[in-house]
Amino acid sequence: MAITAVQQIMLGTVTKNEKQAGETLAAIRDAGYRGIELNGFMIRPTSFLVRAMTKMAGMPVGKGGGFDWKALVKEAGLSVVSVHEDLGSILREPGRVIGEAEAFGTDKVVVTGMYRFDYSDRDAVSGLAEDLNRAGKTLKKSGIHLLYHNHNCEFRKVERNKTAYELIVEETDPGYVNFELDSYWPAEAGVPALPLMKLLGKRMRLYHINDRGTRIAGPSMTPILKSDSMELGYGNMNLAELLEQALSVPVDAVILESHKNWVEKSPVKSLQVSAEFLNRYVV
Repeated sequence: MAITAVQQIMLGTVTKNEKQAGETLAAIRDAGYRGIELNGFMIRPTSFLVRAMTKMAGMPVGKGGGFDWKALVKEAGLSVVSVHEDLGSILREPGRVIGEAEAFGTDKVVVTGMYRFDYSDRDAVSGLAEDLNRAGKTLKKSGIHLLYHNHNCEFRKVERNKTAYELIVEETDPGYVNFELDSYWPAEAGVPALPLMKLLGKRMRLYHINDRGTRIAGPSMTPILKSDSMELGYGNMNLAELLEQALSVPVDAVILESHKNWVEKSPVKSLQVSAEFLNRYVV
């Protein structure tokens, strides 16, 4: 049975110290979520460059790398559904990555895409698939499953009728590499998410959920509005249909990851509103 969880990237502004971090995790549990998905760059001391990049993107990671996240998560009564890591770290330091996952009680490590990488280069994408297979094979020896998480860059074309994402699915070994689909990003790229879910089938082990729409009320200056992240059920995505497919696989967890466009500018208020939707559909 799938559990609902929250992605840690939402919490940078509400985990400024360990006390506030504990209060935020308790609020997640009280809203009905049973898990959290952690990021390696948020549970360990992080370089200034990483903090600056995430802040510029509107989702600061904060300075919680020195917190005792294992104790905080345990005290909140949440389970860790996975840890996000970069592929380079997995290939260079598999022992550390495996030990960290085991310490948090999860059997899943997730790669969250590549930086400064040309997803329109077929050879480069094939090379990425090879590296994912190699990393997944190493992790599997210790009982850890490797998943790949998409954004929108994977929907660039490597051939006239094939996206980078489709090539990654095709050239990775299901025994070593599976997927955490984020349906917001294909929608943002103009790609229907439901066929992607059906393409993955049981290879979709985790599901990242978000909604997409606009908060503008009343007249708009132009006929064109910019869409952004929305609380679940308040945007235009057919989330009920997508959830039905994800739960039929079934995925192990449905993970909320919304972006900076939060109701009342509060990630906690936003995840509480989204929980109302999830608590109706994920039981």
